Amino acid sequence: MFISLAAEKVATIFTFNITNSTLGTLVVDVMLIVLAVTVKSTGVKKIPGALQNLVEMLVEVFLEFCDSIAHAKSRIFFPIVFTFFLFIIFSNWVALLPGFSSITLQEAHKSIPVFRSPSADLSTTLALGIFSILAVQFFGFKYLGLSYLKKYINLKGPIDFFVGILELVLEVAKIASFAFRLFGNIFAGEVLLIVAGSLIPLISPIPVLGMELFVGFIQALVFAMLTLVFLSMSVEKAH
Repeated sequence: MFISLAAEKVATIFTFNITNSTLGTLVVDVMLIVLAVTVKSTGVKKIPGALQNLVEMLVEVFLEFCDSIAHAKSRIFFPIVFTFFLFIIFSNWVALLPGFSSITLQEAHKSIPVFRSPSADLSTTLALGIFSILAVQFFGFKYLGLSYLKKYINLKGPIDFFVGILELVLEVAKIASFAFRLFGNIFAGEVLLIVAGSLIPLISPIPVLGMELFVGFIQALVFAMLTLVFLSMSVEKAH
């Protein structure tokens, strides 16, 4: 049983290393594209089928969720937040598909899985965290202009100045919080599945799979919710 904290290289194109998490990300991208094309091709029907019912219910619930937090700007933030949710939940659950982690390459004295859950790679979760915070800064400047800088640079007094520095540090800390929370939970779940499967292959993974489905959903929802909250706060004037 071999467990690697970092994503492993499975191929090289010119000087660019292709890791198993990169291939896992491509699998998730293809799944999302196929889902979007399928929903688009079926169109909106007066008598909806199962897929249309599912998509409409999911969009309606998530849009109401955005309305409760972002209010007037919920329709603006919805595409970003919902995309985060879909990508992360697919990334969390893709490793639970039968055969996803069983395809391996033999290298030296270890077997390297060809595919790895994107969320189990710190590089992926760090990139998601950076993009989330960049979106927060973008909308902050878009709606508040240069006055948005008052949140971080305030020379009215020593306390205000110190609070601004703390806010700046918090923005960086949010990236780390996003990245390590998602990575830690999903990576730990994959390790637990491997250990459970090696002890009692047929029985022990079943309750762990159920738990991972729940954890994967919660982590995707938490990431999307925090992003929405930060976006909503960014467009409010500093006070």
